[in-house]
Amino acid sequence: MTMKKIFPLFAVIIVLVLAVCSFHIIPTGYTGVKTSFGQIQETTIQSGKLNFCIPFVQSIHKVNNKQQDKHIEAQVWGEASDKTPVYAADVIVTYQVLPEKSAWLYANVSDIKNLVGDELVASAIKSAMAELGPNEVTNRTKIEPLAQQKLAESLVQKYGEDVVFVNKVVINDMNFEDAYNEAIQQKSIAQQNADKQKIENEAAIAKAEADKQVAITNAEAEAQKTSIAAEAQAEANRKLAESLSDTLIEYQKIQKWDGKLPTVSGGNALVSIDPAE
Repeated sequence: MTMKKIFPLFAVIIVLVLAVCSFHIIPTGYTGVKTSFGQIQETTIQSGKLNFCIPFVQSIHKVNNKQQDKHIEAQVWGEASDKTPVYAADVIVTYQVLPEKSAWLYANVSDIKNLVGDELVASAIKSAMAELGPNEVTNRTKIEPLAQQKLAESLVQKYGEDVVFVNKVVINDMNFEDAYNEAIQQKSIAQQNADKQKIENEAAIAKAEADKQVAITNAEAEAQKTSIAAEAQAEANRKLAESLSDTLIEYQKIQKWDGKLPTVSGGNALVSIDPAE
């Protein structure tokens, strides 16, 4: 094959390769940023469209707009509102870059793959810890939304509004230092013992009060019994006194007399009648 035949064929292949390389399609979940001689165009290229760029002059760069996870395994130490030491570990931050800001990010941020850095996440978690007391700081329903809010505020301060959106913050491990947990355990035991003693004291007081009421009731019953007996005896005596009369007494004497006359001894002797004789 002569050079005259090889050169046209080679030229056609080059043209075809350049033609193929001149067209780009941005996949779903991404946006494109076009540069010309290194200068970034402000218009963001949307996904799913065929885009042309001049070979060796222009290029198209992809920006990930999918939800991405930032995973921090290390412990992040902070303090609750009362200065109690507490840590968070195994933190997952889900975020995404808003498509409308892809070109701005590519033009102004050198490392768009590390938009949510470890230091930014740690600072947000510490700020959230400082606003919660020891009873709430390890509660995930409390700390996670607050940490998400703090991180979103930090990202706005760093990149501006509507650039990076924080979808969720998950803290899988959160606890106090061992000394605090030990103190909490001892406090719990002491409280349980105090509650038990309180119940026992209340039971003893209740029993003493019940015994007192029984004694009072018995004493009142005995006093009432004595009073009733005294009243009955007094009534009987009254009725007996009322029933006695001189006639009745004389009658009883006559009933007891055996018919014998009294015995007289001497001139001055006394005469007596003994009913018992």
